[in-house]
Amino acid sequence: MNKPPDHSVGLGLRRALLGPLRNAAAGDFDFLECAPENWIGVGGKLGEALDELSARHTLTCHGLSLSLGGFAPLDETFLARVRRFLDRHHVALYSEHLSYCADDGQLYDLLPLPFTDEAVRHVAARIRQTQDIVGRRIAVENVSYYATMPVDGDQQALDEAAFTNAVLDEADCDLLLDVNNVYVNAINHRYDPLAFLDAMPAHRIACYHVAGHFDEADDLKVDTHGAAVKDAVWSLLGEAYRRFGARPTLLERDFNIPPYAELLGELDTVRRVMREHAAAPNAHAHA
Repeated sequence: MNKPPDHSVGLGLRRALLGPLRNAAAGDFDFLECAPENWIGVGGKLGEALDELSARHTLTCHGLSLSLGGFAPLDETFLARVRRFLDRHHVALYSEHLSYCADDGQLYDLLPLPFTDEAVRHVAARIRQTQDIVGRRIAVENVSYYATMPVDGDQQALDEAAFTNAVLDEADCDLLLDVNNVYVNAINHRYDPLAFLDAMPAHRIACYHVAGHFDEADDLKVDTHGAAVKDAVWSLLGEAYRRFGARPTLLERDFNIPPYAELLGELDTVRRVMREHAAAPNAHAHA
């Protein structure tokens, strides 16, 4: 299986980018990331393009629909198909969202979990089950959210960082640290993004995501993946590198996709920020 090196940078494998990605010059990017749901069972010219790209480049996978925090039973048939897809394309890094997105059908959104000990036990058990079925450790992503879930009865609410750490420990899985989501949540829920970074466990961080967002207002940011990365997010990515060192870093762009040359410019920014800040992790990073 092929895992991207720590200093690698990657792009999302989007169908709108198939032409530029297939014609890319060596060194444009180091790996590609795709959503298995969008490619499992795809044949014809699109399937051939995927096979060609995965033969030439390291492929990682980022799931969209597993609903790790949901109550409907995990779709074991789907997970078995995911495992075959990961094995076929030699994928070592498979990630999903620390959220739920289904309840008797897909909800087509990533909804937050209540930050409670009960939710920790529930989602961690489902992560362990997922890891058993796909035959590899997975990474879970800290998601953006716009409301906190109510806490029932006498349960004690955790903060987001404590909840995330508790899930990672209980499930014994890795973390996909989405830096843009940290920034968006910090603004929307009024916490210190640097304190959140300081609370993250360095040894569990498998990779980073970085993306653009929409400024709805000074105190409301919307995670869209449809714009260029903001300066404040680049700065926060640098702080993550300074604390934890280099990890494979993916530039996410899902719509309003600009010319390929503009994406390469943002990948160059990732490389520059990494060079400037990731020489050695800060000793105070949470291990």
